[in-house]
Amino acid sequence: MKIFPLSALALAGALAASAVHAAPLRGPKETPAHAQKASAAIDRIDPTYWFVGMKNPQVQLLVHGPGLASSTVTQPNYPGVTLDKVEKLTSPNYLLLSLTVRPDAKPGKIKLQFKGAKNFTYSYELRARNADPLRTQGLTQADFIYMLMPDRFSNGDPKNDVVKGTRVNHIARDSMYARHGGDLKGIENHFGYFKQLGATAIWPTPIVENDMPKASYHGYAVTDCYKVDPRYGTNAEYVQFVKNAHGHGLKVVQDIVLNHWGSYHHLFRDQPAADWFHAFPTFTRSNYNAFVLNDPYGSKIDRKLENDGWFDTTMPDVNQSNPLVATYLIQNFLWWVESTGLDGYRIDTYPYSEPQFLMAWGKAIADEYPKLALFGEAWEGTEAEQAFFAQNIFPPVNGFKSNLPGVLDFQICFGIGDVLKGDGGDLTKLYRALQGDWMYTDATRNVPFLDNHDMSRFYSVIGEDFAKYKMGLAWLLTLRGTPQLYYGTEVLMKNFSDPDGKVREDFPGGWAGDKTNYFAARPGQAGEAFDYVSKLANYRKSHPVLSSGKLMQFIPQDGVYTYFRYTDAGECVMVIANNTKDAKQVDGNRFAERTAGFASGQDVVTGAPVPDLKTLAVPARTVMVVELKK
Repeated sequence: MKIFPLSALALAGALAASAVHAAPLRGPKETPAHAQKASAAIDRIDPTYWFVGMKNPQVQLLVHGPGLASSTVTQPNYPGVTLDKVEKLTSPNYLLLSLTVRPDAKPGKIKLQFKGAKNFTYSYELRARNADPLRTQGLTQADFIYMLMPDRFSNGDPKNDVVKGTRVNHIARDSMYARHGGDLKGIENHFGYFKQLGATAIWPTPIVENDMPKASYHGYAVTDCYKVDPRYGTNAEYVQFVKNAHGHGLKVVQDIVLNHWGSYHHLFRDQPAADWFHAFPTFTRSNYNAFVLNDPYGSKIDRKLENDGWFDTTMPDVNQSNPLVATYLIQNFLWWVESTGLDGYRIDTYPYSEPQFLMAWGKAIADEYPKLALFGEAWEGTEAEQAFFAQNIFPPVNGFKSNLPGVLDFQICFGIGDVLKGDGGDLTKLYRALQGDWMYTDATRNVPFLDNHDMSRFYSVIGEDFAKYKMGLAWLLTLRGTPQLYYGTEVLMKNFSDPDGKVREDFPGGWAGDKTNYFAARPGQAGEAFDYVSKLANYRKSHPVLSSGKLMQFIPQDGVYTYFRYTDAGECVMVIANNTKDAKQVDGNRFAERTAGFASGQDVVTGAPVPDLKTLAVPARTVMVVELKK
């Protein structure tokens, strides 16, 4: 297979350039308002700094400045560092420097001497790697991820609501697509709330700069890969945010986008070369059909449209087949981990990226940070399609063999939703979603969930039926994998995703003056919902049987579905669900394979005893979580 390690920097010239199809989106060349003037002739260098002691000793510096390509760069006099190559690109404003940073190099500043129309020196910083063993902890099944949208969660610092020089310089909470003012400080103010709920990890949607003129709040149209969006905070504040989260026993997952950037990204507005982005004679979207990637009869054009077509009109598709672009992306995501100590990456639109690049990216990240959690969004319709994009038992298909440890488990999401819709759906849909785990190398690294920022909220999907709500949460928090909860689900936030802004409303209480404040008090069913989630989540956190135990499920019968989480040490939890409108008397002898040796049980949520395991009384529309007793 062909991969793009950092040592392949010189291969870019072999790639054919193509015409840029979206020139109207570029406009005139524009220097970002936030650009820090590095010198009289350099606007920026990416990465902004690098590290000694990386396993891969090579680093690619993309240097930008007006007319910079006419300059030459001399060999730096810095022990342990050599300048291997200086490369000109199509644009006259870029130079690409390839450095080797040997293991004996020390932290400090490399004097890069540029000679040309203007002679100048730039001091490029090499930093020491952080040796703190508590950084970059990764995720396990013992974790419970709380997903939120920073702009819509809580406004902790009103001073950064409007930032001079950004394209959206106002907030409007009455507009679903405007900025609302939430930020990193707002999230940090509620670390105690997450812990009370039982969450152990925070997943904000992308925190990097999204300086787009419309709908910039969601973060998925990146305009600067190396900068936190100033409406959320600064890079230094984000580093402190991760550190403070760790201090509160909370992990941090960073949401990232490999496939595309925003059309106001500085590398799109002044492109190093035309082959840094995918191009067609006219604007061409992705066909959004990832199944062509493992179709043995699929056409090349269909695969090309899936991977190379644009995700949206303002989201240029990055050409990851260009080894210079591949290296730029790989280095960027290594830089964030080393700079912050974050614990995991959630990868947006994972199947849309170029397959060979995905393998190279995954290997490079895992080589440097083997404990870092990695899970991707693979929004597919079947168990097999989803498993294709995670580490699996399949042989390589069309040259692709995934090395992604886990994926967001859409099959569990679909199964729970379908089972609870209407008057009681087919429980085998959930059963079969788990039965498909045989295809994964390790399905426990998947992330099951009920809804997210792109989907109708779970409480609305199930018709605002509180009994069904508790059933869904009970399954989510007792199945295998690392569960994820979308913000507000714990207090019964609702709405449908057409348009998607309706499921991205502000969390009540996140802004000064909010009439409802669910951080402070949760009356009525909102409080009951929060307490139910908290009870199960905290039980799960303190009982390894749910975080590392094995799973055995029994084929659903007569509207009842039962599975067990158990350990070799003798711990066992029974999860028995009645998805009908009538109470059931269930013959427990059918489960003797797992209940043998246990005499009784106790309901984990209510504390009520379950004295008889041979005849089980299960109320209508109920999931009972029962800790078995000997």
